[in-house]
Amino acid sequence: MFELSSLMLLILPALVIIAGLKDAVSFTIPNWISVAAALAFVPAAMAVGADFPAIGVHLSIGAAALAAAIGMWSLRWIGGGDAKLFAASALWLGWPAIGLFALVTALAGGGLAVALLNLRSGWARAFVPVGPRWVERLREHGGDVPYGVAIAIGALVAFPQSDLVKLLIA
Repeated sequence: MFELSSLMLLILPALVIIAGLKDAVSFTIPNWISVAAALAFVPAAMAVGADFPAIGVHLSIGAAALAAAIGMWSLRWIGGGDAKLFAASALWLGWPAIGLFALVTALAGGGLAVALLNLRSGWARAFVPVGPRWVERLREHGGDVPYGVAIAIGALVAFPQSDLVKLLIA
């Protein structure tokens, strides 16, 4: 039987999966996803027994991630929804999982970019069947990269290393 604390920790994985899927099909991440993740953090952290200094570290990491993500957004490397999702995910992951999150997100983003470049190239288009409109948008030459997919992968890989998860299983 799941306890409330276990269920609370499922919030972030569920939200990043929704965000990644939504970004893949629409190239947008609704604000409610990042807002819900940010608002659910403190109750979830308290439910697993995190103390106030640990919560403060998480809040600091989330703020630093937001500042970095805003910088990436201002350089047009990522979209605004990506920036907010990155920060909300970092808030939940804390230290030291933030390093793994950043690394896996960057690698997944690079892999996604290479895959989309190949999908959008002339030689590969002939082998990819025509599908729903969102697949066609992914195939469009010069189109955006749904980086929320990479952020979701990074968050899901790093989440088991989060001190919140470690508190729950301790």
